[in-house]
Amino acid sequence: MTPTCGGILGRDHDMWWSGAASGWWMRCPQCGDRETRVVDSRDLEDQATIRRRRECEVCGARFTTYERIEAARLVILKRDGRREEFDREKLLDGFRKALTRRPVPDDAADVAVDAIEAELRGAGVSDIPSSRIGELAMERLRGLDQIAYIRFASVYQSFEDLAALKREVDTLFGARDGSRR
Repeated sequence: MTPTCGGILGRDHDMWWSGAASGWWMRCPQCGDRETRVVDSRDLEDQATIRRRRECEVCGARFTTYERIEAARLVILKRDGRREEFDREKLLDGFRKALTRRPVPDDAADVAVDAIEAELRGAGVSDIPSSRIGELAMERLRGLDQIAYIRFASVYQSFEDLAALKREVDTLFGARDGSRR
């Protein structure tokens, strides 16, 4: 478990730190003392992480810490009423399976899942129906590759029979033909 304070975490290699009631503190990795000061502070390229150079006021050791805002927890409401924490890897695995041996960029699955996660977090709610994630995934796959879309849809929508699958394929053909006109 990682300590948090106000949603902010810091990390120096394998040492986590958080703000104490009296202010921010960080143990020196050399001597363990809490009397450290920030020498330099910079935003990293992702704009979500701050890199800080620190110096221990007791032993003089210098070390680097990284701070990032901890993202809000997303809880997925399953069809059967269960609640699960959002698992990005599970969604990414589904995308990778659907996109196997398809002519799409290597990072297509990562980009699509990043966009879905960003949209979910941007919605400002923590409880999300699993159906919403399925809709977003199918929407992204439909734009990426129609075969991957059908692969995913056949699992996600659990088509009852071949006729139901054919209706979905016909819908794709109709949309494709309509966009060519």
